[in-house]
Amino acid sequence: MKYSLSAIALLVISGFQPLYAADNAAEKPQQGGDFVWGIETNPTTLNPQFNGQTKVELVQRAAFESLLARKADGSYIPWLATGYEISKDNKTYTFHLRQDVTFSNGEKFNAAAVAENFHNLQNLTYCAGSTMCVIGSRIASITTPDEYTVSVTLKEVYSPFLSYISWLKLLSPSSWKQPDLKQGGPDIYGTGPFILKRWDKNQQIVFVRNPNYHWSSGNAHHQGPAYLNSITYRILPESSVRTGALLSGQVDAIEGISGNDAGEFIDNPDFSYQSAPNTGTPYTLFLNIKDGPTKELNVRQALLQGLDIDSIIKSIYRGHRVHSWGITSPIDPLYDKSIEGKYGNNPQLGNKLLDEAGWNLKGSDGIRVKNGERLSILVVQSQVTVRDQRDVLLEAVQAQARQRLGIELKIRYVDPGTYFQYIKNGNYGSIPNSHDDTDGLDLENHYLPIDAGGAINYSRTDAPQVSAWLNEAAHTLDETKRKAIYSELQNYAILQQALAIPLYAPDDEIAAASHVHGIGFRTFRQIPENAYDVWVSKD
Repeated sequence: MKYSLSAIALLVISGFQPLYAADNAAEKPQQGGDFVWGIETNPTTLNPQFNGQTKVELVQRAAFESLLARKADGSYIPWLATGYEISKDNKTYTFHLRQDVTFSNGEKFNAAAVAENFHNLQNLTYCAGSTMCVIGSRIASITTPDEYTVSVTLKEVYSPFLSYISWLKLLSPSSWKQPDLKQGGPDIYGTGPFILKRWDKNQQIVFVRNPNYHWSSGNAHHQGPAYLNSITYRILPESSVRTGALLSGQVDAIEGISGNDAGEFIDNPDFSYQSAPNTGTPYTLFLNIKDGPTKELNVRQALLQGLDIDSIIKSIYRGHRVHSWGITSPIDPLYDKSIEGKYGNNPQLGNKLLDEAGWNLKGSDGIRVKNGERLSILVVQSQVTVRDQRDVLLEAVQAQARQRLGIELKIRYVDPGTYFQYIKNGNYGSIPNSHDDTDGLDLENHYLPIDAGGAINYSRTDAPQVSAWLNEAAHTLDETKRKAIYSELQNYAILQQALAIPLYAPDDEIAAASHVHGIGFRTFRQIPENAYDVWVSKD
């Protein structure tokens, strides 16, 4: 089967349209300007293939691109590839590449360069510790029939493969030889509309326009080089600081706006304000079934049933985030809404479950005790993924668990090295996490066994039926059947086993000064798009 300018829609999703569609029609874009964007998340790497921070995609997409892009309905359209073909057995994907693309350092973009990216998915020295190795293990062969054609043959049918291809950002041939390859930096090159000039860690990331760029995807609103001369992403982790910087004119735009601050921009003629929920996995408390009190089903069920997450979300976010009930975001095509309202806000049941499990004594501080052991659960949160007032949210959940159930949640914020040590050792009670991968990729990462592809399986489940469901879903292209399988997984993971307590669906927001045009969200995944189409009015 061959796909070129029109590709099949594998999934359907209602997408947000950027504010700039009408805006650009009314006024002609202007060239030039140095743009400053205040961002919430401090990157741990600028190599996009290692990125595990959804918010950092905004930065990395300035310089790195993929073979395919996705439209709002989930269908795939050409980008660095002009089209693709899928073999009759659905195992071989052949990509036909554009012949007018160069990496930003002048290196040729061709089949050899693309194939090297695929080969490194199988290079354990490179991909170890990431989800790349999992994808690489599914590949049987990589061939280059000619200078601008790449064929990838899979060992088995794998339905999320194109989804991964549309995420995988391609690196230049010389990048693989650089000492800072995994960390990223100015000598790691992509094909994007901007070129990384400087990374002042913990402060800012500066890009300049790529003057040779002319191969944007069909989702873009113009062709040719970016309008802006440069863009600086200024790292401002505190929402109030970002808001103050925009209000005072220190930055041109910000993302990551708290519910408390949104009122400064909504219906304010001096600014534009946009918001959009993300796809993928909601921010979720994953409960470790292998260590501590959360090994007990009754303890996990007590938390699931006893907490009133809905009221917490409404109190903290004031209508700017929504409570998520399932294993995927409510806007994700795989979401099964039948789970909504089937658990939670029942402290009587929660306390009954704890009493039945023998946690029926309380210490002087109100925390339950069994056999001299306090009912204390360690919650490990990576500091680099604290966004959206997640610290405030976790404190509210902590307070409810103590007051309603007599459970102590010990929240520990840790650096990336300590975080990965906890994951490796498994000595924690819960790890909260979200991720915007779609098409089942996020579910595989979270629920497959750790040694079988579950790179972020924080519940540490290894139940055979979970693996069976995920493998069955991955090996069928029937979307109705896949959704039914994921529904079974959802009921098992949440209602039956309480492996996870979903909290809220991540949402992205952008506020910009009135002189800013063309700013908006990426189609389908609905995270902030790079600044390629952004332009500024000149005084």
